[in-house]
Amino acid sequence: MATIVIVGAGLGGMPMAFEMRELARKTDRIVMISDKDYFHFVPSNPWVAVDWRKPDDIKVPLAGVLAKRKVELIVNAVTRVDPDGRKVILADDSSVEYDHLILATGPRLAFDEVEGLGPDGGFTQSICHVDHADKARNRWQSFVENPGPVVVGAVQGASCFGPAYEYAFIMDRDLRQRKLRDKVPMTFVTPEPYIGHLGLGGVGDSKSMLESELRQHHINWICNARVEKIEDGLMHVVEVNDDGSEKTRHELPFDYSMMLPAFTGIEAVRGIEGLVNPRGFIIIDKHQRNPTYPDIWGIGVAVAIAPPGKTPLPVGVPKTGFMIESMVTATARNIRAVLDEQEPESEATWNAVCLADMGDTGIAFVAIPQIPPRNVNWMKKGKWVHYGKIAFEKYFLHKVRAGTSDPIYERYVMKTLGIDRLK
Repeated sequence: MATIVIVGAGLGGMPMAFEMRELARKTDRIVMISDKDYFHFVPSNPWVAVDWRKPDDIKVPLAGVLAKRKVELIVNAVTRVDPDGRKVILADDSSVEYDHLILATGPRLAFDEVEGLGPDGGFTQSICHVDHADKARNRWQSFVENPGPVVVGAVQGASCFGPAYEYAFIMDRDLRQRKLRDKVPMTFVTPEPYIGHLGLGGVGDSKSMLESELRQHHINWICNARVEKIEDGLMHVVEVNDDGSEKTRHELPFDYSMMLPAFTGIEAVRGIEGLVNPRGFIIIDKHQRNPTYPDIWGIGVAVAIAPPGKTPLPVGVPKTGFMIESMVTATARNIRAVLDEQEPESEATWNAVCLADMGDTGIAFVAIPQIPPRNVNWMKKGKWVHYGKIAFEKYFLHKVRAGTSDPIYERYVMKTLGIDRLK
């Protein structure tokens, strides 16, 4: 019997629990450790932040779902991973031993790296977690009573730019519905070297398409932007040249701001030599396995991925939903291979399929693989994307409630489109 511990109950952790339970031996113990007793669908957070969704609309309690699949649940925070002792230490000083550890933790949100950033002790909002989105919703409801300038985007070191673009367009749509758009100047601030870079070197015609959308929605932008500090109602931004030298200083007044932070690995793994890189992300090989500690596996936002090219300011690589699910499938199969005393062979494709909502329309892109050079590389706009994302939200929440990761009809549709999870 092996004990397989999964840390994190998010977009990677939940499918991981379901697939691992299906592939593990009947005698193997599957344990999920989460600091929350619920799953929440992160892609819907921008809708929560403008009150188009309530937090409970996108939450699923963990206990019943996991018990149904015979996965043990421990609701506690992991304070330290002990790879030599093959155990994780919890906040109450108890520990859980493992034969295989899967780190699906998501990131630490590094609000502390920019003075004044964040909803807790800072002056900006966040949509990285449903609790943050709920705070943003409360602030938004006050803002629309007395509207003014908006600054939205991401700070240097951020890696998930799609939600920032989404939220900018969703705010624009909500303000137009309220007939308040004419009272709200909007500025998009990003460390990307150009609009539509997305941490991926662009996808299809993302640069011209997103620039055109920002113009049509009367949203100004500043690229190569380093956020120096944020005061109450004022953001200090340094725009840099291609060599990183200072170009222009901007002082941007705002009455409402949402800025995505940089990500790091969680504190529980920071500084463990051989396990993580200097930013605390899990080092993995092509089989999702850590080379130094082969009983530790990484999936999702927690893993280290090198940027596709050098940029004037730090720009991370996003880990999109389908890419994460491909990591999940490869990891589950490889762990089963090791349990059977075989060498791991499965490799995730890291293909990216993304639906970005824009309030009443949307932009979809497919990048195969996500990191260039690519075999498939396109981006398209249409109302179908908006409705497609709504449908995907309902579908994914249904998958979690049903306790399945890869229904046969999803597998068939993706196969038909030439989008595979494994190489």
